[in-house]
Amino acid sequence: MTASQALSHVKLIMLANDASLRVLAPVEMKTGFGWVQAKPATSFSPVAVTPDELGPAWRNGRVCLPVRVKWNEREFGHPDASAMGFGFHELIAHAAYSRNLSAGTIIGSGTISNETYREVGSACIAERRGIEVVDTGSPVTSYMKFGDRVRIEMLDAQGRSVFGAIDQKVVQAVRGS
Repeated sequence: MTASQALSHVKLIMLANDASLRVLAPVEMKTGFGWVQAKPATSFSPVAVTPDELGPAWRNGRVCLPVRVKWNEREFGHPDASAMGFGFHELIAHAAYSRNLSAGTIIGSGTISNETYREVGSACIAERRGIEVVDTGSPVTSYMKFGDRVRIEMLDAQGRSVFGAIDQKVVQAVRGS
């Protein structure tokens, strides 16, 4: 499937928050299983919309709007998703190269980042920490802690929420027996 063919297969678009448990990651990588326990369940926005509903904000397989990220009620970043290196049609074509993608397959774009990160901020704590290492030699921003909240939302040109907000509180998991 070519990227141009894949574009017609984008049926619904939503926001996702794919968190990483960075303390568990180094230990888990040594097991050979990969980031299984270090990747909790992905959270999705409460609403998915069709490309047509996005109107002019849907161009080149991208949602051309900024994503607003708040951490504990403070703005963390508002990078524009139009700056994605690859559109969803290109991501789908790449993923479909060696496998069949069934109806309902979810394709994530990865972290939204902009070249103007110093002005627009970040959508990823690890990215922010990496920038701090480059700028100052060491990270300043902490990772999230129990009790912290993150809110992720995308507003249209009229200031209306497109997908609803992902609004999460970091809580300690209750392990089953």
